[in-house]
Amino acid sequence: MTGQVTFASKLGPVVGERSARPLATALGLHTVGDLLRHYPRRYLEIGALTPLGELTPGRHVTIMAEVASTKNFSYGPGGRRTRTEVVVTDGSGELSLTFFNQPWRKAMKPGDVGLFSGVVGSYRGRLQLTQPQFDPAGDRLGRGVVPIYPATAKVSTWAIERVVAACLEVVDVWPEPLPASVRAEHGYPGAAAAFESIHRPREMREAMTAQARFRFEEAFVMQTVLARRRHLAAGESATPRPPAGDGLRTRFLERLPFDLTTGQREVLDAITGDLSGSHPMHRLLQGEVGSGKTVVALLAMLQVVDAGGQAAMLAPTEVLAAQHHRTITAMLGDLAEAGMLGGSERGTRVRLLTGSMSKAARQRALLDLVTGEAGIVVGTHALIQDGVEFADLGLVVVDEQHRFGVEQRAALVDRARARPHVLVMTATPIPRTVAMTVFGDLDVSVLAELPRGRQPIQTSVVPVAQRPAWLDRAWERVREEVARGRQAYVVVSRIGDDEGVESERPTRSLVDLYEELAAGPLAGLRLGDLHGRMSAEAKDAVMSAFAAGDIDVLVATTVIEVGVDVPNATVMVVMDADRFGISQLHQLRGRVGRGGEPGLCLLVTAVDADSPAAERLTAVASTTDGFELSRLDVEMRSEGDVLGSRQSGFRSSLRLLSVVRDEKVIGQARQAADEVVRADPELASTPDLAAAVRALESSEHADYLERT
Repeated sequence: MTGQVTFASKLGPVVGERSARPLATALGLHTVGDLLRHYPRRYLEIGALTPLGELTPGRHVTIMAEVASTKNFSYGPGGRRTRTEVVVTDGSGELSLTFFNQPWRKAMKPGDVGLFSGVVGSYRGRLQLTQPQFDPAGDRLGRGVVPIYPATAKVSTWAIERVVAACLEVVDVWPEPLPASVRAEHGYPGAAAAFESIHRPREMREAMTAQARFRFEEAFVMQTVLARRRHLAAGESATPRPPAGDGLRTRFLERLPFDLTTGQREVLDAITGDLSGSHPMHRLLQGEVGSGKTVVALLAMLQVVDAGGQAAMLAPTEVLAAQHHRTITAMLGDLAEAGMLGGSERGTRVRLLTGSMSKAARQRALLDLVTGEAGIVVGTHALIQDGVEFADLGLVVVDEQHRFGVEQRAALVDRARARPHVLVMTATPIPRTVAMTVFGDLDVSVLAELPRGRQPIQTSVVPVAQRPAWLDRAWERVREEVARGRQAYVVVSRIGDDEGVESERPTRSLVDLYEELAAGPLAGLRLGDLHGRMSAEAKDAVMSAFAAGDIDVLVATTVIEVGVDVPNATVMVVMDADRFGISQLHQLRGRVGRGGEPGLCLLVTAVDADSPAAERLTAVASTTDGFELSRLDVEMRSEGDVLGSRQSGFRSSLRLLSVVRDEKVIGQARQAADEVVRADPELASTPDLAAAVRALESSEHADYLERT
């Protein structure tokens, strides 16, 4: 190949098209950089043979073992076909290998050590590999450590090892995102040495040092992106919105029928200070289900209205937007009816804006926004459509931010004349490491304390496969609660039979279950149904009827997951609960126990008692601590799921860094990134770091970094 070989070079001219083609199709590796950042997933030490007793049927494995015996058999017409039976050992156990029509396998002899790769099978009670790939240890014996790569049946680990070695020999320019000062402070090797050590280590310590360097590098580049955003935000200006002594906020506080919790007061003090400043607030408010985030957000909005501005609350669904609008107007009473009969002379107007509103209602809302008559607007994506103008947008409250795209949030913020303050709310508790990564450029406030009077929620698993009678008892409990004047939710994972069901075990659809309950165990009760395919008017009518007590049992999909607030609902039955994640189940059960009565959540499942899905449900039933559950949730999920949308293909944006386990590394990287950006905001002195930052910002992984 002519010209310099860099990490941007295509693999074909470097390693040959024949070798490059399967790397691209099977592993999504197209450039030299893609390949060299395809790190080994583990290492084998020469002399440390693989424990064969730990192998399980069905898994694709790569093992190092010693040949114990070989036998060759001829069969077929004229004995032209060959079957080679090889027994390998780890010194204590044995594994059978079977090769067909590969005479060269006759060269294997007892005492040889090699790598064998294939799917573990079982024949007559003995584990075996049939037609495995094989590579002798060869020159690796002198090196001492063998890298094992993420591989496929078409591209073996040693095939990857060979092309990696070829690239290591010819790369001319090594990218170095870590400044020399950062490497020196943490004792990390330079890029060229680290790539050599991670791919061709001579001892395990060398490989571990290289892994630590690249793990830190991943965190450092990500934290540099966030540090630059914090730096830019600090340079922006916003209109100060200090609290008024006798404004709407003060009058609303005086009317509250309860005292704010200590946590609410502390968070409110922080938000009050942010809104009073001349730099835009960028704050994440995360709180337990039912911890009182809406009250805090409303007080922040009233502070902005008192200062002459407007506040917009962006909700992900029309159901949630309508719920917030009802809640806010009910809490404010006449303070939300300025200019209306019976309204307070010193009040404001609260408008709802959704895509399904009638033209006349939409025009009234838009007029109130542009004239400033409406101090507060609650809406969905309709808020960011063309034609929506504000007189003076001072605060954007984004509820359940993870459901919005970057452009949608930015569109609302950018249409304000001056940079508005931003408050992001989530009821999904986020572990500290994830918050530091996902929301790294936001100040974080936490509401962990539940308001006084909030009742506990008892959660029980209903294992219908082992105890079918328990489901009958679950429906009896629903009838008992309704007889006491209470209401119930029944949650399902899908609407009807037209939805694809990939699992071998069928799930209950809303359509079928509704009919079954109405004719059977809940006959005579007033049932309603709610799902995402209904029109906005129909959904709002059902929720209003349920809130008014006109529906006893609401059979619904997860449209009720967040924000729905019906204090009279005390029991929830979740069908096929194993189909939901830990955090989602925690959100769902937060819909009950919101009044003065204890809540009950029944998780119905047909999975085996010892399955991972059953473990998840047991975890949910064992605690109501959302932060503990969120930690368990991220431990059980992949990094891609934790951080947001997955990359198409086979590679994750984070190859070595774990946002769950590597809190110390992320903290160190954040501190180092802050120092680098403070000294050189444009990264002019570190061009490789600047390039890495640009690449991350422009990639599809930037989605989770942009959630601010």
